Amino acid sequence: MKPCEEEEEQGGAAAAGGGGDPWKECAELAVQLALRAGQIIRKALTEEKQVSTKTSAADLVTETDHFVENLIISVLKEKFPSHRFIAEESTAAGSKCVLTDSPTWIIDPVDGTCNFVHRFPTVAVSIGFAVNRELAQQKQAFDQPPPPTLAYACHIVAIFRSHMRTASTPSSDYISKALILTEIGPKRDPATLKLFLGNIERLLKAQAHGVRVIGSSTLALCHLAAGAADAYYQFGLHCWDLAAATVIIREAGGTVIDTSGGPLDLMSCRVIAAGTREMAMFIAQEIQTIHYRRDDEN
Repeated sequence: MKPCEEEEEQGGAAAAGGGGDPWKECAELAVQLALRAGQIIRKALTEEKQVSTKTSAADLVTETDHFVENLIISVLKEKFPSHRFIAEESTAAGSKCVLTDSPTWIIDPVDGTCNFVHRFPTVAVSIGFAVNRELAQQKQAFDQPPPPTLAYACHIVAIFRSHMRTASTPSSDYISKALILTEIGPKRDPATLKLFLGNIERLLKAQAHGVRVIGSSTLALCHLAAGAADAYYQFGLHCWDLAAATVIIREAGGTVIDTSGGPLDLMSCRVIAAGTREMAMFIAQEIQTIHYRRDDEN
């Protein structure tokens, strides 16, 4: 019996108490797949692409998104047939986005598709893993740093192998010294844009050093974990944008919460992350909510 399947029969509790790491086999395969997918995306960055839209003109998908997602899921299903999957393009095609107690892979094959389409090389592969509806922590697995090439055209992110995890997080609680990251979101109607720009204005009036939009929520959160920014907030992102990077933030000592100031709800399509809880709560009090449908309401 495979370690992952054995642990599932024992109730899905992750790696608690002795006996080594029951998720090690899952971890190793996730890293292999992330690296393989990254090679595919790096090559595709330089090629012409067939581009389609999903929920809006700004919500793009390419043949590479589908190819990479199918590759990751097919390999994981063959190895772990009892596991469940939540993936961006499968959900867009009609699959239910439901998080259960079962071991569940949460996958974004190309995070930053708009960047990818324009050959702007801020792109990530995100492979997250949840057990008992909680994101799995894998602190003892893969502590070695990634190859230097991963710092360039396509960054590879998997929850089991993060060069961010030992990085220092910002200690400042003061917005006047903060660099804040965010994303626009797929809704571009006048009312939504007014709220989005109003939130940026509020943070700038609070004397934030700057606000940046880089086009990949996964990498924005990883920059935060690495200490290159102080906070991140967004409305309209999805569980596959958050699953892997949330673990990286937490392992680096940061805070991830709901925009209301409460605990993170992975399906809520909204998040604040920061180096300190004080910073996260300050942003929660400053910004106005932009409403999106929950992932599990599809």
